Amino acid sequence: MARGKKMDHITTLQTTAIVVSFMLAAGLLTLPRVAVEVAKTPDVWISIILAGAANFLLGWIIIKLSQRFPDSTFYQYVQQITGKGIGKGIGVVIVIYFVCIAAYEIRSVEEVTAFFLLEGTPAWAISAPFMWVSLYLCMGGIGVLGRICQVIFPITAAIFLLICLLGLNVFELNNLRPVLSEGVMPVLKTIKATALTLTGVECLLIVLCRMEKPEKATKAIGWALGIAVSFYTATLILCIGAFSVEGVVTRTWPFLDLARSFEVEYLVLERFESLLLSIWIMQIFNTFSIGLYCASIGVSQILNVSYAKVLFFLLPFIYLISQIPRNLNELFSFGTILGNGAFLLFSLLPLPLLLISRWRGLGS
Repeated sequence: MARGKKMDHITTLQTTAIVVSFMLAAGLLTLPRVAVEVAKTPDVWISIILAGAANFLLGWIIIKLSQRFPDSTFYQYVQQITGKGIGKGIGVVIVIYFVCIAAYEIRSVEEVTAFFLLEGTPAWAISAPFMWVSLYLCMGGIGVLGRICQVIFPITAAIFLLICLLGLNVFELNNLRPVLSEGVMPVLKTIKATALTLTGVECLLIVLCRMEKPEKATKAIGWALGIAVSFYTATLILCIGAFSVEGVVTRTWPFLDLARSFEVEYLVLERFESLLLSIWIMQIFNTFSIGLYCASIGVSQILNVSYAKVLFFLLPFIYLISQIPRNLNELFSFGTILGNGAFLLFSLLPLPLLLISRWRGLGS
């Protein structure tokens, strides 16, 4: 996919929307429970802020690495840095990661949709339209993905803000007090769990070379992380304030339960869980599409085959992987494994590659 094609370029705003969309996925509904289970205190909102700062540092390293090769994706320039054999091996690992991300997101959609919206509907009937529409979208390239993320995110933000404001009706500030009653250790212990939820900056390894103004990538990631941290912090504070620490750990989808815990008679919709699910499914659609795109580009560039053919080839594999977890607990375990894998891959890989490329004088 040549850089010269206008359709394959994305603006700074679209880059921000892509990174935010890749971060705001299944974790939005589950983070309060996951974080509180680790910390066992109401101070977990502090850890999400610290995790955001750590992810910004990681994103900055990724940007500096990718900016040295402004016309190449990670799959291409890693072969220049480490040699073709090792580079292709690293590329395959990254492809597997993005494939697994896509599989995790599609299975999450199946579980939540079947439980809350379409009870009794076969899993394939939920996921098939979702995947085929995403395939059609990805055929248009990163430019189309950027525009759809740019359209969907403001809708998501508006509905999320509405639910947060209405959630104040069941919010109890005392559930968040006293601050740091157990000291800073529970907060520091929870940083890893919250940092895993904020993974998403790694997509810049593939999409930065499509930016019209790659020099503004740091600004894009700063805005993206700021928005994601604000979303997740609000989710944590509202869920703990509404249910308390003890109540949050007993709920599978705490933020969804928050949306179900209040009614507003004077609005068109009295119950908001369906509205929340609709925007959440749109966000999952974005995340799945970005994962599918990044994996397909990788296979295409590693094997030198057609990008369109790879899209059709990967789709059934993603579905098969999504069916491996036998129940919801195994799905959550799969998500934890993915998060740990992302933590190891993208915290340990970019910096050595950046140093080697500078030492060897590669790139610009």
